[in-house]
Amino acid sequence: MANLSKIKRDQMIAFLESLKESHSDDASIQAFNEIENHIRDKKYGLVWEEHSEEVDDLLKENIPILTADPERRLCKDASQPWNFIIEGDNLQALYLLEKTHKGKVDCIYIDPPYNTGARDWKYNNDYVDGTDVYRHSKWLSMMKNRLLLAKELLNPSDSVLICTIDEKEYLRLGCLLEELFPEGNIQMISTVIKAGGVSRGSEFNRTNEFIYFVYIGDGRPSAVALSGEWLGGVKNTTKNDIRWRELRRTSSQSLRIERPHSFFPIFVLEDGSAIHSIGDPYYGSDYFNEVIPPEGTKAIWPLFPDGREGRWQVSKESIIEMLKKGYIRMGKFTKNGMSISYLSEGEQKKVERGDYKIIGHRDDGSIITDNSDYTPFFIPGTVWQVSTHDATENGTKLLSRFVGKRFSYPKSLYAVKDTIRFVVANKPNAIIVDFFAGSGTTFHAVNLLNAEDGGHRKCIMVTNNEVSAIEAKELSAKGLKPGDEEWEKYGIAKYVTWPRTKCSIEGVDLSGKPLQGNYLSDTILSIPLAQGFISNVKYFKCGWTPRKPEDYLLSNALCLHIKEMIELQNAIEVDNVTNVLILNKEDFRRTILNADVRPHIERVWVNQNIIFSTEELKALKEIGYKYIPREFFGQELREAAE
Repeated sequence: MANLSKIKRDQMIAFLESLKESHSDDASIQAFNEIENHIRDKKYGLVWEEHSEEVDDLLKENIPILTADPERRLCKDASQPWNFIIEGDNLQALYLLEKTHKGKVDCIYIDPPYNTGARDWKYNNDYVDGTDVYRHSKWLSMMKNRLLLAKELLNPSDSVLICTIDEKEYLRLGCLLEELFPEGNIQMISTVIKAGGVSRGSEFNRTNEFIYFVYIGDGRPSAVALSGEWLGGVKNTTKNDIRWRELRRTSSQSLRIERPHSFFPIFVLEDGSAIHSIGDPYYGSDYFNEVIPPEGTKAIWPLFPDGREGRWQVSKESIIEMLKKGYIRMGKFTKNGMSISYLSEGEQKKVERGDYKIIGHRDDGSIITDNSDYTPFFIPGTVWQVSTHDATENGTKLLSRFVGKRFSYPKSLYAVKDTIRFVVANKPNAIIVDFFAGSGTTFHAVNLLNAEDGGHRKCIMVTNNEVSAIEAKELSAKGLKPGDEEWEKYGIAKYVTWPRTKCSIEGVDLSGKPLQGNYLSDTILSIPLAQGFISNVKYFKCGWTPRKPEDYLLSNALCLHIKEMIELQNAIEVDNVTNVLILNKEDFRRTILNADVRPHIERVWVNQNIIFSTEELKALKEIGYKYIPREFFGQELREAAE
C-alpha cells in the first residue's frame, strides 16, 4: 500500500527544489534548507514544542559549582562512605554529576512532577497549571533534557533507571523513554498506593500509579526474600520441602525429534535403588535391541506413558555432575521405565547458599533437606498490591513523625525501598541517584536497606529549595521574595529534605525526642526508629561562576570548589588529614611536610599547575597521589584559554 505521508513529503520537497532555482540567494537557500529539514524530521514517536529553560541560558554564560554548607553535615562513622544532598536546579546539578559520575551509577530512581494540572511544578519560575496549553510539551522538554544527562551517568554495562508516574503522563513518558533509551529493555509496573482510592471527581478513583524500569546492559531485577503478602497474600505452600522436578521434559519442545542429543539411556540397578551409569545419546531407531545395559541394570529412556519418545531436561554431562552432588532422585518403576527427578538450577542454588540445609542422604544418594527457616526468594509480577506501600500510612503519616506536616504526598518509605531493592539487592556498594528528591524518601530507603542487609550503598539526592504554591502566596503577602532568608528557610531542601535526613539518621524527631516504634521489614530484623542509621551525609548547594570572568582567572575561581567535586566523586570527606587536597605550595607544606599530619594521610589530590622540586615529587610519590581530574573543569578552562 502507498505511503501517503511520504508522497506528500516528496511533493513538498520537489516544490522547494523548484523554488531554489528561482530564488538562489544565500538567505533564501538557507530558509529552504531549514524548511526541508523540518519536513524530513522524525515522523514516528513523540513530537512536541521544544521549550528552553532559564537554566539553559545561565549555562551558556556560567559554570555550575558546588559549595558545602558547614551547618548541614552529619557524620556517624568516619570510616563509612559519604552521601550527599545537593540543593539546586537538577539540570544544573546533573551537569556537575556528569563530570564526577559518568558511567558509574548503578541505579537512578526519580519521582518527577506528575503534571496533573494542579500547579504542582514550576517551569521558569512560573507554576504550570491545567490552563497552560503547552503544559505537556513543557513537561516533555523538562524531562528530556534531564533524562539525556541521566543516561550519561548510568553504567552502560549494568544499571537501571526507575521512574514513577501516574496516568496523566505515563503514555508520553513511555514514548520518551523508548526514544531516549533504544538500547534499553523497558518494563512498566502497576503499583497500588492507596487501596481505598483517591477521588478523581466524576472518574474512577485512582488507586495505583506506574513505575517504569529501564534496564541497561545486564541490569535486571534480582530475586529477593519477600513476605507472604508479596506472594499474593498466601503463605508459600512449598516452604517446608525442596522442589524436585521430573527429569523427563514435559513442557514445550519435549519430544526426541526436537532435541535428538537429549535422548539417551540412564542405567539403573535392577532393584531400582541407584543409578549405575549414563549412556551416550542414541540416534538410531531400535534402541531396545541395539543398546545393551550393563549386567545387573535396566535402561531407562525418556518415554511418555503412551510410548512417545521424549527427551531429558538436561545433558548427560549435567546428570553426571548432579549425581555427584545428590541432586538426582530415584522414583518407582513404571510401565515404560522409571520416574526420575532432579533439582533445577534455582533449587540447587538454594541448597548451596544454605537456604535448604542438607541433613542426610537417601539410599539412592539424593540429598535430604530441611528448610524450616527458609524465606522464599522470588521476583514478583507486574502488578504490586502490598499494604506497606500505602502512601498515606507509610508516606504522609510516617514522615510526620520525623518532621511534622511539612510535605504533601510523599511516597511510602517501604514502596521506595522495595523498588530499589529489586535492582541493587546483589550490589551492596551500589551508587544510587535521585534528582527529583522531594522529601528525601530515597535516601531514607537506602539507609534502611543498608541496615537490613549490611550494605554500604551510597545515595546522592538533588532537590531545589522551592516553596509550595500556597506557601509562596502567603510569604509574598508578607512582602517576602525568593532569596530572602525568611523565604528560603521554608524551601523544600532546607525545610523538609535535610531535617528528615538528619532526624532519620539520628533517630529523633524535630524536638530531639527519640522516635517510637520500629521499621517494618521483610527480614527477621526489628529495627527501632530511635536506633537511627550508621550513615554520613553532606549538604552542597549549587552556584554559578562566570565562564569568562573579567577581574580574575577562571582557574582560581574553580579551585575554590574542587574540594566538593572530589568529595562527591569519591564519597569521602576531604579533611586534609586522611584525605588531602593540595592546591598550592602552602597546602603542600601544611600537610606533606607536616610530621604530625603525614603519617595519617591515605589519599592525596594535587593541582597539576604546581611546579614541584625533585625532592617534593619524591615525597608525594612515597605517599601516592593523584592529579585533580581534568574532566572536572578542563573543557571550561580550555574555552577560557587557560
